[in-house]
Amino acid sequence: MNCLVTGANGHLGFALTRCLKQAGHPVRASVRDTTDPSRVGHLEELGGIEIVEADLFRPETIERAVQEIDVVFQVAAAYEFIPRTNAEEIIRTSLEGGMNVLKAARKAAVSKVVFTSSCVSVGVTPRGGPTLNESHWNQELKVPYVRAKTLAERKAWEFAESEGLHLVTVLPGAIGGPLFKSPTPTIDIIQGIRMGSVRFGAPQTNLPYVDIRDVAKAHLLAGESAAASGRYLICNDHLPSFSELAETMNGVDPQVPRPAMVLPDALLPLVPIFDRISHRIQGTPRVMTRELIHSLRGKEWKLDTGKAKRELGWRPQVSLRQSLADTLEALS
Repeated sequence: MNCLVTGANGHLGFALTRCLKQAGHPVRASVRDTTDPSRVGHLEELGGIEIVEADLFRPETIERAVQEIDVVFQVAAAYEFIPRTNAEEIIRTSLEGGMNVLKAARKAAVSKVVFTSSCVSVGVTPRGGPTLNESHWNQELKVPYVRAKTLAERKAWEFAESEGLHLVTVLPGAIGGPLFKSPTPTIDIIQGIRMGSVRFGAPQTNLPYVDIRDVAKAHLLAGESAAASGRYLICNDHLPSFSELAETMNGVDPQVPRPAMVLPDALLPLVPIFDRISHRIQGTPRVMTRELIHSLRGKEWKLDTGKAKRELGWRPQVSLRQSLADTLEALS
């Protein structure tokens, strides 16, 4: 299958481009600016792929990129929990940018679009509550990134159903692992723990962790399978707590501080304050906001990946320890 990967310079985009190439598929990788070495250098090192310029907000560039393509992998998005600019830009990128890709794919009669969403569009459950699956939709949309991914996926499904477009959405968890050129929020969490952000206490919540290589493989399977249909949650079977993350990382590298305690829910509102203080004093990445903590307080991630296993034949292959070890090595 002839493939287009949008946002191919990002963590997932690059890993997916690499995975598709290794599987023997012709790959066209799109980036916003082909003259920027930071965006194309690592793609050029892969060799044997076509690199093109496409801007999500310039439909004509996307229309050129989708020509003679069988499967479009719409990966490009703004993955931020601490907005670097305007929070509305995160939402615009997912909604408007995603729709421009879908419209171009429909116009070019592309066979299938594999659309990267996120497990945040399914959401969290009250602690001790039921496990969620692809039939669930997140109703709490105060966090800009959560609102962006949820609304964009809903809009994508509305368009696909009205236009008869073969759409598959992949809903990965928090993606760790190597192959990144610049940190993502998940990588920032790992870097923060490495630097001691949870030294005095880890928040009482967990993370829907999954390795980048397993996420890329899920996209590959969704693209290759003619029977792939609907939404697919992609994350590890066991979703570690922040305390477990730190303990596992300490087992890999004893220099990583272990948390002194697990913070009770009553203290969670203080986490964004600690986050800012740690950032100013230790230089740790900012990862927590009041809205994010509010959305997680008293809740946990409990996600059923059975559909991906049954229909795609997907299984997580990279252990948490191995993924964290590879991430720490990449950060060194």
